[in-house]
Amino acid sequence: MTRKEQKEQRQKQIMMKALELFVAKGFLETKISDIAGELGISVGLLFHYYESKEQLCKELVQMGALMAKKPEMLEYSRPMEYFERTLDGMFLTANADPMIFRMFVLMNQARKQGMPEEIRSIALTTDQMEFSARVIEQGQADGTIRQGDPMSLSFTFWCCVQGIMEQHLITPEIPLPDREWLLDILRNK
Repeated sequence: MTRKEQKEQRQKQIMMKALELFVAKGFLETKISDIAGELGISVGLLFHYYESKEQLCKELVQMGALMAKKPEMLEYSRPMEYFERTLDGMFLTANADPMIFRMFVLMNQARKQGMPEEIRSIALTTDQMEFSARVIEQGQADGTIRQGDPMSLSFTFWCCVQGIMEQHLITPEIPLPDREWLLDILRNK
């Protein structure tokens, strides 16, 4: 393994451990020494990679913002397909890599008051609810999605997804719900 590859691997280990701790303990309660200790490295070595816990969290939230924008890039031929593919992508990926669940939770935490404003502003650049509301309007127009306020329907859908992501971190032994249950929130029956 080259020196560059070793450095990239160490950076990824640091980021994943920080993500785990930020979600479990909260950003404010997590110390750089906690991250270093969990990895068995010195605080000095960690500072070699990241100058502060804020920089580390900022990089994670930037990564999360890019991931959050992926559903908007999905191609779909009908509105419900957008939601089907979004759930499939999240749940199938998340089952293979719990980092997805953690990132989802971190992005929610980062939007709240109390986070450093620079980190919060990055997290606030993602708005799945607004985009999803526009897709819901398309589905209402073609009769496949129930009538009602599009933003409220989007809000309900994404709040359920958020709750599932958070609970699955706490109780991973409980299987993820069938995606059809979540799609029924939107589906015009």
